[in-house]
Amino acid sequence: MAAALRSLKGMVGLVTSGASGLGWATAERLVQQGGSAVLVDLPKSDGESVAPSLGERCIFAPAEVTSESDVKKMTALALARGKFGCVEVAVNCAGIAAAVQTYNIKKDLPHNLEDFRRVINVNIAGTFNVIRLTAGEMGRNDGHIYLYPAHLAEFPQSLWAASNRVLKTIQH
Repeated sequence: MAAALRSLKGMVGLVTSGASGLGWATAERLVQQGGSAVLVDLPKSDGESVAPSLGERCIFAPAEVTSESDVKKMTALALARGKFGCVEVAVNCAGIAAAVQTYNIKKDLPHNLEDFRRVINVNIAGTFNVIRLTAGEMGRNDGHIYLYPAHLAEFPQSLWAASNRVLKTIQH
């Protein structure tokens, strides 16, 4: 049974892919509702300019979601603790796609396995990495809110659900 979230005021949220798209919109809403946002996005993203545009309750944490050191010690969580004191909400919007057929008959060419691995690494391993590294921080602060707007998952079945969805997609 999921708890209803009535107010974001005063809450601190870590938002992956926060410099654009769904992540940016989520961070904007969080700040507008009185919360604070940590935009976790690639160093080459627009995070450096996006964070100040959302105000003083928003900071940019350049990080790769698949990197333990980026998420935990070096950037995201350390910056969140340093600026806002804690993290209470984690919103996973980071995700990539490779819109390629499994096998291209006309070109007699299979889908590139490294592209597939990269998508799986970011979408599944990256999401899990953020969950596992924010869980302790959130637990110490009575925050246990994980949101997956870009993924089909509900912890603890997230790995099974994500893997199952990948397998179903491959079959089509």
